[in-house]
Amino acid sequence: MGGFGASRPPGTERLRLRRLTMADVDALVELDSDPEVMRFLTGGVATPVAKVRDEQLPRLLAQYERHPGLGRWAALDRENGDFLGWFALDPSADGAEAELGYRLRRAAWGRGLATEGSRALVRYAFDAVGVRRVWAETMAVNERSRRVMSKAGLRYVRTFHLQWDDPIPGAEQGEVEYELRAEEWSALGQERLAARRAR
Repeated sequence: MGGFGASRPPGTERLRLRRLTMADVDALVELDSDPEVMRFLTGGVATPVAKVRDEQLPRLLAQYERHPGLGRWAALDRENGDFLGWFALDPSADGAEAELGYRLRRAAWGRGLATEGSRALVRYAFDAVGVRRVWAETMAVNERSRRVMSKAGLRYVRTFHLQWDDPIPGAEQGEVEYELRAEEWSALGQERLAARRAR
């Protein structure tokens, strides 16, 4: 993927986005230690410090070099600099597609921040990075996340079922996938332009 020199999303009115660093271990461990935050991911089980420090973060940091412009970013409160969580455009193997993701501290819920950040990432993925598709997945029962995906412009594609050794509550209803393709984004842009001209 070519990208247009952008190495990270610009952030939003209320969110500042920056690359993760090894100094974020404690903040990420704290985020993943809230059972409500992890409810639809692990059934509420926290991520061990060693896994964050020795596996997850090194892998995420290496991604920045492999696929410039894509990856995962710390989300900070623009007003006070507090760590609120993260947003992601996790690249496919060739970097041509990106999986939209987000994980926010419970204190940040209910303020529209997930939607605000996700919309900014979708726009950035198509306009600055030039991916051909943005997609997202969650459990079918995760209504909150599904609403965010829809509000960010992604549309429902399918429900599918995975085999889990240790399924968490709601797993029996399956997973859902949402997506937005570059040609759809382009068409939406033309519609927005036409609507502006018509005013």
